[in-house]
Amino acid sequence: MALQGLLAHRDLRMTQISLIRLPSSFSPPSSWLSLRSGKQNKAVLAELTNNHSSTSSIQVQNHTPAEVAVVPTTTLELSPPIADRTQKDTVTTLDNDGPRNDTDGPSLSIIVVGATGELARSKIFPALFALFHKGCLPKNLHILGYSRSELSSESLKDMISEHLTCRVDHPHDCGETVKQFLSRVAYQSGGYDSGEKMSQLNTHLQKLEGNCIGNRIFYLSVPEEVLLEVASCVGRNAQSKSGWTRVIIEKPFGYDGQSSALQTKGLLTYLNESQIYRIDHRLGKDLVENLTVLRFSNLVFEPLWSRTHIRNVQVVLSEDWGIEGKGRYFDRYGIIRDIVQSHILQTIALFAMEPPVSLAGDDIRNEKVKVLRSMRRPILQDVVLGQYKASIAKDGKCRVPGYLDEADIPADSMTPTFVAAVTYIDNARWDDVPFLIKAGIGLIKHRVEIRIQFRDVPGNLYRDRCGQTVVGQATNELILQIQPDESIILKINNKVPGLGLQLDSSDLNLLYRDRYDVDIPDSYEHLIMDVIDGDNHLFIRSDELKATWDLLDPLLQEIEKHKVAPELYQFGGRGPIGAYYLGAKHGVRWADD
Repeated sequence: MALQGLLAHRDLRMTQISLIRLPSSFSPPSSWLSLRSGKQNKAVLAELTNNHSSTSSIQVQNHTPAEVAVVPTTTLELSPPIADRTQKDTVTTLDNDGPRNDTDGPSLSIIVVGATGELARSKIFPALFALFHKGCLPKNLHILGYSRSELSSESLKDMISEHLTCRVDHPHDCGETVKQFLSRVAYQSGGYDSGEKMSQLNTHLQKLEGNCIGNRIFYLSVPEEVLLEVASCVGRNAQSKSGWTRVIIEKPFGYDGQSSALQTKGLLTYLNESQIYRIDHRLGKDLVENLTVLRFSNLVFEPLWSRTHIRNVQVVLSEDWGIEGKGRYFDRYGIIRDIVQSHILQTIALFAMEPPVSLAGDDIRNEKVKVLRSMRRPILQDVVLGQYKASIAKDGKCRVPGYLDEADIPADSMTPTFVAAVTYIDNARWDDVPFLIKAGIGLIKHRVEIRIQFRDVPGNLYRDRCGQTVVGQATNELILQIQPDESIILKINNKVPGLGLQLDSSDLNLLYRDRYDVDIPDSYEHLIMDVIDGDNHLFIRSDELKATWDLLDPLLQEIEKHKVAPELYQFGGRGPIGAYYLGAKHGVRWADD
Protein backbone atom coordinates (compact mmCIF):
# COMPACT_ATOMS: atom_id res chain seq x y z
CA MET A 1 0.00 0.00 0.00
CA ALA A 2 1.38 3.36 -0.96
CA LEU A 3 1.31 6.37 1.28
CA GLN A 4 1.20 9.99 0.26
CA GLY A 5 3.26 12.43 2.21
CA LEU A 6 4.97 15.77 2.11
CA LEU A 7 8.67 15.83 2.87
CA ALA A 8 11.15 18.68 2.82
CA HIS A 9 14.88 17.97 2.63
CA ARG A 10 16.20 20.25 5.38
CA ASP A 11 19.81 20.28 4.18
CA LEU A 12 18.82 21.67 0.75
CA ARG A 13 17.06 24.57 2.51
CA MET A 14 14.00 24.20 0.31
CA THR A 15 11.04 26.43 0.85
CA GLN A 16 8.89 24.58 -1.70
CA ILE A 17 7.45 21.26 -0.54
CA SER A 18 6.68 18.69 -3.22
CA LEU A 19 4.04 15.99 -3.21
CA ILE A 20 5.51 12.55 -3.81
CA ARG A 21 4.24 8.98 -3.67
CA LEU A 22 6.30 6.65 -1.55
CA PRO A 23 6.34 2.86 -1.52
CA SER A 24 5.45 1.30 1.80
CA SER A 25 8.95 -0.16 2.05
CA PHE A 26 10.63 3.23 1.73
CA SER A 27 12.89 4.15 4.63
CA PRO A 28 13.91 7.84 4.50
CA PRO A 29 17.35 8.95 5.68
CA SER A 30 17.40 10.74 9.02
CA SER A 31 18.64 13.96 7.39
CA TRP A 32 15.24 14.38 5.73
CA LEU A 33 13.70 15.39 9.00
CA SER A 34 14.79 17.53 11.89
CA LEU A 35 12.85 16.21 14.84
CA ARG A 36 13.00 17.79 18.24
CA SER A 37 11.52 14.82 20.01
CA GLY A 38 13.59 11.81 20.98
CA LYS A 39 10.58 9.53 20.89
CA GLN A 40 11.02 8.49 17.26
CA ASN A 41 13.47 8.62 14.36
CA LYS A 42 11.41 8.00 11.28
CA ALA A 43 9.70 10.10 8.64
CA VAL A 44 6.29 11.31 9.65
CA LEU A 45 3.99 10.53 6.78
CA ALA A 46 0.49 11.94 6.41
CA GLU A 47 -1.94 9.52 4.86
CA LEU A 48 -4.77 11.17 3.02
CA THR A 49 -7.96 9.32 3.86
CA ASN A 50 -11.65 9.91 3.45
CA ASN A 51 -13.66 9.64 6.62
CA HIS A 52 -17.17 8.56 5.64
CA SER A 53 -19.16 9.55 8.67
CA SER A 54 -22.62 10.84 9.36
CA THR A 55 -21.06 13.69 11.36
CA SER A 56 -20.34 16.90 9.46
CA SER A 57 -16.80 18.13 9.84
CA ILE A 58 -14.38 20.72 8.51
CA GLN A 59 -10.84 19.48 7.95
CA VAL A 60 -8.19 22.19 8.21
CA GLN A 61 -4.44 22.18 8.47
CA ASN A 62 -3.19 23.04 11.90
CA HIS A 63 0.19 23.33 13.61
CA THR A 64 0.64 20.35 15.91
CA PRO A 65 1.47 21.49 19.48
CA ALA A 66 4.54 19.33 19.78
CA GLU A 67 8.25 19.38 19.10
CA VAL A 68 7.88 18.28 15.47
CA ALA A 69 6.87 20.75 12.76
CA VAL A 70 3.86 18.87 11.40
CA VAL A 71 0.60 19.87 9.78
CA PRO A 72 -1.62 16.94 10.83
CA THR A 73 -3.98 14.76 8.75
CA THR A 74 -2.97 16.14 5.38
CA THR A 75 0.55 17.47 5.22
CA LEU A 76 3.88 17.49 6.94
CA GLU A 77 5.29 20.99 7.13
CA LEU A 78 8.99 21.44 7.70
CA SER A 79 10.54 24.88 7.93
CA PRO A 80 14.07 25.24 6.54
CA PRO A 81 16.68 26.23 9.11
CA ILE A 82 17.45 29.90 9.34
CA ALA A 83 21.10 30.73 9.61
CA ASP A 84 22.64 33.82 11.11
CA ARG A 85 23.83 36.09 8.34
CA THR A 86 27.27 36.48 9.75
CA GLN A 87 27.86 33.14 11.40
CA LYS A 88 27.68 29.51 10.32
CA ASP A 89 24.84 27.39 11.69
CA THR A 90 25.01 23.70 12.51
CA VAL A 91 21.82 21.69 12.11
CA THR A 92 21.12 19.34 15.02
CA THR A 93 18.95 16.28 14.48
CA LEU A 94 18.03 13.27 16.56
CA ASP A 95 18.55 9.56 16.21
CA ASN A 96 17.27 6.66 18.24
CA ASP A 97 19.90 7.20 20.89
CA GLY A 98 19.15 10.91 21.34
CA PRO A 99 20.76 13.99 19.82
CA ARG A 100 23.31 13.67 17.09
CA ASN A 101 24.97 16.34 14.97
CA ASP A 102 25.34 16.61 11.23
CA THR A 103 28.96 17.72 11.72
CA ASP A 104 31.65 16.44 14.06
CA GLY A 105 29.69 16.95 17.25
CA PRO A 106 29.41 20.72 17.81
CA SER A 107 29.17 21.88 21.38
CA LEU A 108 26.26 23.94 22.68
CA SER A 109 26.88 26.14 25.71
CA ILE A 110 23.94 27.96 27.30
CA ILE A 111 25.04 30.69 29.70
CA VAL A 112 22.34 32.12 31.98
CA VAL A 113 23.50 35.55 33.12
CA GLY A 114 21.61 36.48 36.27
CA ALA A 115 21.39 32.81 37.22
CA THR A 116 20.29 33.42 40.82
CA GLY A 117 17.31 35.61 39.90
CA GLU A 118 13.68 34.56 40.18
CA LEU A 119 13.17 34.32 36.40
CA ALA A 120 16.17 32.07 35.94
CA ARG A 121 15.25 29.78 38.83
CA SER A 122 11.55 29.48 38.11
CA LYS A 123 11.42 29.62 34.30
CA ILE A 124 14.72 29.41 32.41
CA PHE A 125 16.40 26.44 34.14
CA PRO A 126 13.13 24.43 34.28
CA ALA A 127 12.64 25.06 30.55
CA LEU A 128 16.17 23.87 29.82
CA PHE A 129 15.59 20.77 31.91
CA ALA A 130 12.32 20.03 30.10
CA LEU A 131 14.11 20.24 26.74
CA PHE A 132 16.89 18.03 28.10
CA HIS A 133 14.35 15.55 29.47
CA LYS A 134 12.67 15.29 26.05
CA GLY A 135 16.01 14.69 24.32
CA CYS A 136 15.86 17.96 22.41
CA LEU A 137 19.32 19.19 23.42
CA PRO A 138 22.62 17.86 22.01
CA LYS A 139 24.76 15.48 24.02
CA ASN A 140 27.67 17.89 23.90
CA LEU A 141 25.83 20.35 26.16
CA HIS A 142 27.11 22.73 28.83
CA ILE A 143 24.94 24.97 31.02
CA LEU A 144 26.62 27.72 32.99
CA GLY A 145 25.20 30.14 35.49
CA TYR A 146 26.78 33.57 35.88
CA SER A 147 25.86 36.29 38.37
CA ARG A 148 27.29 38.62 40.99
CA SER A 149 26.47 36.29 43.89
CA GLU A 150 29.35 34.36 45.44
CA LEU A 151 28.19 30.78 45.05
CA SER A 152 29.65 27.39 44.27
CA SER A 153 28.40 25.22 41.43
CA GLU A 154 26.86 22.86 43.96
CA SER A 155 24.97 25.73 45.59
CA LEU A 156 23.48 26.72 42.24
CA LYS A 157 22.48 23.12 41.56
CA ASP A 158 20.73 22.92 44.92
CA MET A 159 18.96 26.21 44.19
CA ILE A 160 17.60 25.24 40.78
CA SER A 161 16.89 21.58 41.57
CA GLU A 162 13.93 22.69 43.70
CA HIS A 163 12.21 23.85 40.51
CA LEU A 164 13.04 20.88 38.26
CA THR A 165 10.05 18.60 37.90
CA CYS A 166 8.89 16.15 35.27
CA ARG A 167 5.58 16.70 33.59
CA VAL A 168 2.57 14.86 34.95
CA ASP A 169 2.25 12.89 31.74
CA HIS A 170 5.66 11.30 32.34
CA PRO A 171 4.90 8.71 35.03
CA HIS A 172 8.38 7.27 35.29
CA ASP A 173 10.83 8.55 37.86
CA CYS A 174 13.01 11.22 36.33
CA GLY A 175 15.50 11.40 39.20
CA GLU A 176 18.25 9.97 37.03
CA THR A 177 17.52 12.55 34.32
CA VAL A 178 17.78 15.31 36.93
CA LYS A 179 21.21 14.02 37.96
CA GLN A 180 22.36 13.92 34.33
CA PHE A 181 21.09 17.45 33.76
CA LEU A 182 22.72 18.86 36.90
CA SER A 183 26.02 17.19 35.96
CA ARG A 184 26.15 19.58 33.00
CA VAL A 185 25.53 22.67 35.14
CA ALA A 186 28.34 24.85 36.50
CA TYR A 187 28.58 28.34 37.98
CA GLN A 188 30.90 31.31 37.87
CA SER A 189 30.50 34.55 39.77
CA GLY A 190 31.46 37.89 38.34
CA GLY A 191 30.41 41.49 37.94
CA TYR A 192 28.09 42.41 35.11
CA ASP A 193 30.59 45.03 33.92
CA SER A 194 33.68 42.90 34.42
CA GLY A 195 35.46 42.18 31.16
CA GLU A 196 38.06 40.20 33.08
CA LYS A 197 35.48 37.81 34.56
CA MET A 198 33.78 37.42 31.20
CA SER A 199 37.16 36.57 29.66
CA GLN A 200 37.62 33.93 32.35
CA LEU A 201 34.22 32.56 31.43
CA ASN A 202 35.28 32.49 27.79
CA THR A 203 38.42 30.54 28.67
CA HIS A 204 36.35 28.04 30.64
CA LEU A 205 33.97 27.63 27.69
CA GLN A 206 36.86 27.04 25.30
CA LYS A 207 38.13 24.24 27.54
CA LEU A 208 34.69 22.64 27.59
CA GLU A 209 34.34 22.94 23.83
CA GLY A 210 37.78 21.48 23.14
CA ASN A 211 38.28 20.92 19.43
CA CYS A 212 34.55 20.96 18.69
CA ILE A 213 32.69 23.74 16.98
CA GLY A 214 31.45 25.88 19.85
CA ASN A 215 27.95 27.37 19.63
CA ARG A 216 26.87 29.65 22.47
CA ILE A 217 23.63 31.15 23.77
CA PHE A 218 23.76 33.91 26.38
CA TYR A 219 20.44 34.41 28.17
CA LEU A 220 20.64 37.88 29.75
CA SER A 221 18.19 37.66 32.66
CA VAL A 222 19.41 40.91 34.19
CA PRO A 223 17.90 44.29 35.17
CA GLU A 224 17.49 46.78 32.34
CA GLU A 225 19.98 49.20 33.86
CA VAL A 226 22.89 46.74 33.51
CA LEU A 227 21.85 45.14 30.22
CA LEU A 228 24.21 47.10 27.99
CA GLU A 229 27.15 46.50 30.34
CA VAL A 230 26.58 42.76 30.18
CA ALA A 231 26.02 42.79 26.42
CA SER A 232 29.25 44.73 25.84
CA CYS A 233 31.23 42.28 27.99
CA VAL A 234 29.76 39.34 26.10
CA GLY A 235 30.35 40.98 22.73
CA ARG A 236 33.95 41.92 23.47
CA ASN A 237 35.11 38.98 25.53
CA ALA A 238 32.94 35.87 25.21
CA GLN A 239 31.78 35.34 21.64
CA SER A 240 32.53 31.99 20.07
CA LYS A 241 35.37 31.98 17.55
CA SER A 242 34.39 28.67 15.94
CA GLY A 243 30.56 28.68 15.92
CA TRP A 244 27.68 31.05 16.36
CA THR A 245 26.79 33.24 19.34
CA ARG A 246 23.20 34.30 20.11
CA VAL A 247 21.99 36.60 22.88
CA ILE A 248 18.50 36.47 24.42
CA ILE A 249 17.23 39.71 25.92
CA GLU A 250 14.25 40.01 28.26
CA LYS A 251 11.76 42.86 28.54
CA PRO A 252 11.57 45.77 29.01
CA PHE A 253 12.98 46.97 25.70
CA GLY A 254 13.25 50.57 26.87
CA TYR A 255 10.87 52.93 28.64
CA ASP A 256 10.03 54.98 25.55
CA GLY A 257 11.24 55.42 22.00
CA GLN A 258 14.33 57.39 22.99
CA SER A 259 15.57 54.96 25.64
CA SER A 260 14.77 52.02 23.38
CA ALA A 261 16.81 53.55 20.57
CA LEU A 262 19.77 54.02 22.93
CA GLN A 263 19.45 50.40 24.05
CA THR A 264 19.37 49.19 20.46
CA LYS A 265 22.37 51.33 19.53
CA GLY A 266 24.33 49.94 22.47
CA LEU A 267 23.48 46.34 21.58
CA LEU A 268 24.44 46.79 17.93
CA THR A 269 27.80 48.22 18.95
CA TYR A 270 28.99 44.76 19.98
CA LEU A 271 26.48 42.39 18.35
CA ASN A 272 24.90 41.89 14.95
CA GLU A 273 21.14 42.13 14.50
CA SER A 274 21.02 38.42 13.63
CA GLN A 275 22.51 37.58 17.03
CA ILE A 276 19.90 39.47 19.09
CA TYR A 277 16.77 37.64 20.26
CA ARG A 278 14.37 39.93 22.12
CA ILE A 279 12.05 37.53 23.91
CA ASP A 280 8.46 37.98 25.03
CA HIS A 281 7.36 34.72 26.60
CA ARG A 282 3.71 35.32 25.75
CA LEU A 283 4.61 34.98 22.05
CA GLY A 284 5.84 31.44 22.71
CA LYS A 285 2.35 30.00 23.03
CA ASP A 286 1.60 27.40 20.40
CA LEU A 287 -1.51 29.12 19.07
CA VAL A 288 0.46 32.30 18.38
CA GLU A 289 2.72 30.37 16.01
CA ASN A 290 -0.36 28.63 14.65
CA LEU A 291 -1.68 31.98 13.38
CA THR A 292 0.33 31.72 10.18
CA VAL A 293 -0.35 27.98 9.75
CA LEU A 294 -4.09 28.41 10.18
CA ARG A 295 -4.26 31.25 7.73
CA PHE A 296 -1.80 30.40 4.97
CA SER A 297 -2.41 26.63 4.76
CA ASN A 298 -6.23 26.66 4.77
CA LEU A 299 -8.12 27.88 1.74
CA VAL A 300 -11.26 28.20 3.83
CA PHE A 301 -9.76 31.08 5.84
CA GLU A 302 -7.34 33.00 3.61
CA PRO A 303 -9.98 34.46 1.22
CA LEU A 304 -11.94 35.74 4.24
CA TRP A 305 -8.94 37.47 5.86
CA SER A 306 -9.70 41.06 4.85
CA ARG A 307 -12.02 44.02 5.30
CA THR A 308 -14.44 42.46 2.82
CA HIS A 309 -15.53 39.76 5.29
CA ILE A 310 -14.18 40.75 8.72
CA ARG A 311 -16.07 43.35 10.73
CA ASN A 312 -13.68 43.70 13.68
CA VAL A 313 -10.82 41.97 15.47
CA GLN A 314 -10.47 41.81 19.27
CA VAL A 315 -7.19 40.97 21.02
CA VAL A 316 -7.86 40.32 24.70
CA LEU A 317 -5.45 39.61 27.55
CA SER A 318 -7.20 39.30 30.89
CA GLU A 319 -5.53 38.18 34.12
CA ASP A 320 -7.33 37.37 37.35
CA TRP A 321 -4.34 38.15 39.56
CA GLY A 322 -2.79 41.44 40.70
CA ILE A 323 0.79 42.66 40.47
CA GLU A 324 2.02 39.88 42.81
CA GLY A 325 5.05 41.51 44.35
CA LYS A 326 6.20 43.33 41.22
CA GLY A 327 4.96 46.70 42.35
CA ARG A 328 8.12 48.68 41.73
CA TYR A 329 8.51 47.41 38.17
CA PHE A 330 4.83 47.63 37.26
CA ASP A 331 4.32 51.12 38.65
CA ARG A 332 7.15 52.39 36.49
CA TYR A 333 6.01 50.76 33.24
CA GLY A 334 2.26 50.19 33.53
CA ILE A 335 0.04 48.00 31.37
CA ILE A 336 0.70 49.78 28.07
CA ARG A 337 4.48 49.48 28.16
CA ASP A 338 4.43 46.03 29.76
CA ILE A 339 1.79 44.27 27.64
CA VAL A 340 0.63 46.36 24.68
CA GLN A 341 4.02 47.50 23.37
CA SER A 342 5.27 43.97 22.86
CA HIS A 343 2.75 41.16 23.09
CA ILE A 344 -0.43 42.83 21.81
CA LEU A 345 1.15 44.67 18.88
CA GLN A 346 3.23 41.65 17.87
CA THR A 347 0.11 39.48 17.88
CA ILE A 348 -1.75 41.96 15.68
CA ALA A 349 1.20 42.12 13.30
CA LEU A 350 1.31 38.32 12.94
CA PHE A 351 -2.45 38.21 12.45
CA ALA A 352 -2.71 41.00 9.87
CA MET A 353 0.49 40.64 7.84
CA GLU A 354 0.61 39.83 4.13
CA PRO A 355 1.88 36.40 3.04
CA PRO A 356 5.68 36.34 3.40
CA VAL A 357 7.83 35.14 0.51
CA SER A 358 9.02 32.24 2.68
CA LEU A 359 8.92 30.97 6.26
CA ALA A 360 12.37 32.40 6.94
CA GLY A 361 12.37 34.53 10.07
CA ASP A 362 13.38 37.77 8.41
CA ASP A 363 10.81 37.34 5.63
CA ILE A 364 8.08 37.05 8.27
CA ARG A 365 9.48 39.96 10.26
CA ASN A 366 9.60 42.09 7.09
CA GLU A 367 5.84 41.64 6.74
CA LYS A 368 5.20 42.29 10.44
CA VAL A 369 7.01 45.60 10.38
CA LYS A 370 4.93 46.71 7.38
CA VAL A 371 1.78 46.17 9.45
CA LEU A 372 3.20 48.09 12.41
CA ARG A 373 4.16 51.01 10.16
CA SER A 374 0.67 51.02 8.65
CA MET A 375 -1.12 51.13 12.00
CA ARG A 376 -2.86 54.34 12.93
CA ARG A 377 -1.59 55.97 16.11
CA PRO A 378 -4.21 55.55 18.82
CA ILE A 379 -5.64 58.81 20.11
CA LEU A 380 -6.59 59.54 23.69
CA GLN A 381 -10.29 59.68 22.79
CA ASP A 382 -10.09 56.03 21.71
CA VAL A 383 -8.36 54.82 24.88
CA VAL A 384 -9.82 53.85 28.27
CA LEU A 385 -7.51 53.47 31.27
CA GLY A 386 -8.42 51.66 34.47
CA GLN A 387 -6.96 50.78 37.85
CA TYR A 388 -8.29 48.04 40.10
CA LYS A 389 -9.52 48.92 43.57
CA ALA A 390 -10.09 46.85 46.69
CA SER A 391 -12.93 44.36 46.73
CA ILE A 392 -14.21 41.31 48.56
CA ALA A 393 -12.86 37.89 47.60
CA LYS A 394 -15.09 35.49 45.70
CA ASP A 395 -15.68 33.43 48.83
CA GLY A 396 -16.83 36.57 50.63
CA LYS A 397 -14.52 35.94 53.57
CA CYS A 398 -11.67 38.38 53.04
CA ARG A 399 -10.77 41.68 51.48
CA VAL A 400 -8.64 41.83 48.34
CA PRO A 401 -6.32 44.86 48.36
CA GLY A 402 -6.51 47.45 45.64
CA TYR A 403 -3.60 48.56 43.51
CA LEU A 404 -2.81 51.51 45.78
CA ASP A 405 -2.72 49.14 48.75
CA GLU A 406 0.02 47.00 47.20
CA ALA A 407 3.62 47.15 48.42
CA ASP A 408 5.94 49.66 46.71
CA ILE A 409 3.01 51.57 45.17
CA PRO A 410 2.75 55.31 45.91
CA ALA A 411 -0.55 56.38 47.40
CA ASP A 412 -1.16 58.83 44.54
CA SER A 413 -0.12 56.54 41.68
CA MET A 414 -2.11 56.88 38.45
CA THR A 415 -0.43 53.94 36.72
CA PRO A 416 -3.10 52.03 34.78
CA THR A 417 -3.63 48.32 35.37
CA PHE A 418 -6.13 48.14 32.51
CA VAL A 419 -6.28 49.56 29.00
CA ALA A 420 -8.85 49.31 26.23
CA ALA A 421 -8.08 50.94 22.91
CA VAL A 422 -9.08 50.98 19.26
CA THR A 423 -6.67 51.23 16.38
CA TYR A 424 -6.81 50.80 12.61
CA ILE A 425 -4.45 49.50 9.95
CA ASP A 426 -4.40 51.89 7.03
CA ASN A 427 -3.76 49.57 4.12
CA ALA A 428 -5.86 48.00 1.37
CA ARG A 429 -6.56 44.77 3.25
CA TRP A 430 -7.69 46.25 6.58
CA ASP A 431 -8.97 49.74 5.81
CA ASP A 432 -11.75 50.77 8.29
CA VAL A 433 -11.63 47.48 10.25
CA PRO A 434 -11.35 48.34 13.98
CA PHE A 435 -8.79 46.38 15.96
CA LEU A 436 -9.86 46.45 19.60
CA ILE A 437 -7.29 45.91 22.33
CA LYS A 438 -8.14 45.01 25.89
CA ALA A 439 -5.47 44.14 28.45
CA GLY A 440 -5.69 44.19 32.21
CA ILE A 441 -4.97 42.52 35.52
CA GLY A 442 -7.28 41.99 38.49
CA LEU A 443 -10.15 40.98 36.18
CA ILE A 444 -12.84 38.33 36.45
CA LYS A 445 -10.94 35.52 34.75
CA HIS A 446 -7.70 34.48 33.11
CA ARG A 447 -8.14 34.68 29.35
CA VAL A 448 -5.95 35.38 26.32
CA GLU A 449 -7.61 35.22 22.93
CA ILE A 450 -7.98 36.66 19.46
CA ARG A 451 -11.60 37.00 18.36
CA ILE A 452 -12.53 37.66 14.74
CA GLN A 453 -16.11 38.79 14.15
CA PHE A 454 -17.26 38.45 10.56
CA ARG A 455 -19.71 40.65 8.75
CA ASP A 456 -23.39 39.82 8.55
CA VAL A 457 -24.71 37.73 5.68
CA PRO A 458 -26.15 40.16 3.11
CA GLY A 459 -29.89 39.69 2.77
CA ASN A 460 -29.91 36.91 5.33
CA LEU A 461 -32.99 34.78 4.67
CA TYR A 462 -32.98 33.46 8.24
CA ARG A 463 -32.73 36.71 10.15
CA ASP A 464 -36.19 36.25 11.67
CA ARG A 465 -35.46 32.73 12.85
CA CYS A 466 -32.23 33.34 14.76
CA GLY A 467 -32.21 32.49 18.44
CA GLN A 468 -31.45 34.95 21.20
CA THR A 469 -27.88 33.69 21.50
CA VAL A 470 -26.95 35.05 18.10
CA VAL A 471 -25.42 38.52 18.16
CA GLY A 472 -26.72 40.91 15.53
CA GLN A 473 -27.75 39.17 12.32
CA ALA A 474 -26.19 35.77 13.01
CA THR A 475 -22.58 36.87 13.20
CA ASN A 476 -19.96 34.19 12.63
CA GLU A 477 -16.89 34.29 14.85
CA LEU A 478 -13.49 32.63 14.80
CA ILE A 479 -11.92 32.49 18.27
CA LEU A 480 -8.28 31.61 18.79
CA GLN A 481 -8.09 30.93 22.50
CA ILE A 482 -4.48 30.99 23.68
CA GLN A 483 -5.16 30.62 27.40
CA PRO A 484 -6.26 28.99 29.64
CA ASP A 485 -7.04 26.08 27.30
CA GLU A 486 -5.59 26.35 23.82
CA SER A 487 -8.39 25.90 21.31
CA ILE A 488 -9.77 27.08 17.99
CA ILE A 489 -13.50 27.78 18.03
CA LEU A 490 -15.65 28.57 15.00
CA LYS A 491 -19.11 29.93 15.76
CA ILE A 492 -21.65 29.03 13.11
CA ASN A 493 -25.40 29.28 12.75
CA ASN A 494 -27.15 25.94 12.88
CA LYS A 495 -30.70 24.59 12.84
CA VAL A 496 -31.96 23.55 16.27
CA PRO A 497 -32.97 19.86 16.07
CA GLY A 498 -36.68 19.22 16.13
CA LEU A 499 -39.85 20.29 14.39
CA GLY A 500 -39.98 23.75 12.96
CA LEU A 501 -37.10 25.93 11.83
CA GLN A 502 -35.20 27.73 14.56
CA LEU A 503 -31.53 28.77 14.33
CA ASP A 504 -28.97 28.87 17.09
CA SER A 505 -25.30 29.80 17.38
CA SER A 506 -23.15 26.68 17.81
CA ASP A 507 -19.44 26.11 18.35
CA LEU A 508 -17.08 23.91 16.35
CA ASN A 509 -14.36 23.50 18.96
CA LEU A 510 -10.85 22.17 18.37
CA LEU A 511 -9.64 21.79 21.95
CA TYR A 512 -5.95 20.97 21.89
CA ARG A 513 -5.91 18.79 25.00
CA ASP A 514 -8.65 16.58 23.54
CA ARG A 515 -7.38 16.46 19.97
CA TYR A 516 -3.64 16.02 20.53
CA ASP A 517 -2.22 13.44 22.89
CA VAL A 518 1.04 15.33 23.25
CA ASP A 519 2.81 17.42 25.83
CA ILE A 520 2.28 21.07 24.91
CA PRO A 521 5.59 22.80 25.64
CA ASP A 522 5.88 25.78 27.92
CA SER A 523 6.43 29.07 26.10
CA TYR A 524 10.01 29.34 27.38
CA GLU A 525 10.77 25.85 26.08
CA HIS A 526 9.33 26.79 22.72
CA LEU A 527 11.27 30.04 22.40
CA ILE A 528 14.60 28.69 23.68
CA MET A 529 14.31 25.87 21.15
CA ASP A 530 13.68 28.46 18.45
CA VAL A 531 16.89 30.25 19.44
CA ILE A 532 18.84 27.00 19.21
CA ASP A 533 17.35 26.42 15.74
CA GLY A 534 18.00 30.01 14.66
CA ASP A 535 14.29 30.62 14.05
CA ASN A 536 13.78 34.28 14.95
CA HIS A 537 10.31 35.08 13.59
CA LEU A 538 8.74 35.29 17.09
CA PHE A 539 11.49 37.59 18.35
CA ILE A 540 11.37 41.35 17.93
CA ARG A 541 13.76 42.95 15.45
CA SER A 542 15.09 46.46 15.98
CA ASP A 543 12.94 48.05 13.27
CA GLU A 544 9.84 46.36 14.69
CA LEU A 545 10.70 47.71 18.11
CA LYS A 546 11.09 51.24 16.74
CA ALA A 547 7.75 50.98 14.93
CA THR A 548 5.92 50.01 18.15
CA TRP A 549 7.38 52.93 20.07
CA ASP A 550 6.53 55.29 17.20
CA LEU A 551 2.92 54.16 17.64
CA LEU A 552 2.73 54.46 21.42
CA ASP A 553 5.04 57.35 22.32
CA PRO A 554 2.59 60.15 21.36
CA LEU A 555 -0.21 58.47 23.35
CA LEU A 556 1.97 57.94 26.43
CA GLN A 557 3.19 61.52 26.30
CA GLU A 558 -0.38 62.82 26.08
CA ILE A 559 -1.48 60.67 29.02
CA GLU A 560 1.37 62.00 31.15
CA LYS A 561 0.91 65.59 29.98
CA HIS A 562 -2.78 65.68 30.88
CA LYS A 563 -2.33 63.46 33.96
CA VAL A 564 -5.19 61.24 32.85
CA ALA A 565 -6.66 59.51 35.89
CA PRO A 566 -7.62 55.86 35.36
CA GLU A 567 -11.19 54.75 35.94
CA LEU A 568 -11.48 52.57 39.03
CA TYR A 569 -12.89 49.06 38.74
CA GLN A 570 -13.47 46.26 41.22
CA PHE A 571 -10.77 43.64 41.56
CA GLY A 572 -12.28 40.49 40.06
CA GLY A 573 -14.71 42.46 37.88
CA ARG A 574 -15.01 43.03 34.15
CA GLY A 575 -13.03 46.24 34.05
CA PRO A 576 -14.03 49.88 33.57
CA ILE A 577 -17.49 50.69 32.22
CA GLY A 578 -15.82 53.07 29.78
CA ALA A 579 -14.47 50.12 27.77
CA TYR A 580 -18.00 49.14 26.78
CA TYR A 581 -18.83 52.67 25.70
CA LEU A 582 -15.65 52.65 23.63
CA GLY A 583 -16.74 49.49 21.85
CA ALA A 584 -20.21 50.90 21.20
CA LYS A 585 -18.63 54.05 19.75
CA HIS A 586 -17.03 51.92 17.05
CA GLY A 587 -20.02 49.64 16.56
CA VAL A 588 -18.47 46.67 18.34
CA ARG A 589 -19.70 44.51 21.19
CA TRP A 590 -16.92 43.05 23.31
CA ALA A 591 -16.72 39.29 23.43
CA ASP A 592 -17.79 39.19 27.08
CA ASP A 593 -20.65 41.67 26.64
